[in-house]
Amino acid sequence: MTSTAVLEAIAEPTRRRILDAVRGSEHSVGDLVEIVGMHQPGVSRHLKVLRDAGLVEVRREAQRRLYRLRPEPLKELDEWLEPYRAEWAGRLDALERHLERTANPTANNHTTMEQP
Repeated sequence: MTSTAVLEAIAEPTRRRILDAVRGSEHSVGDLVEIVGMHQPGVSRHLKVLRDAGLVEVRREAQRRLYRLRPEPLKELDEWLEPYRAEWAGRLDALERHLERTANPTANNHTTMEQP
């Protein structure tokens, strides 16, 4: 089952922006302050929530701390969501078929009207 902490962490837009930033490469807190446009204490609080949820990991390099994405919790979330995506895909396909049938009822009749 997916951790509630992961869902709560990604519910906040600033945390999603941080995750987007660290998805491709490591970033220091200073880098993230510039990317997110927030003061350092705020970014640090968001990073703590992301760390506690297991979504980022940190490594020390001299005086700097570099953060990077840990994709495993998101993979678990993706696996948990898969049955729901399949359910919605089926419903959307049925809606599409219904709309195609009702949008242009004459298109479903194979009779054509001749022009005078």
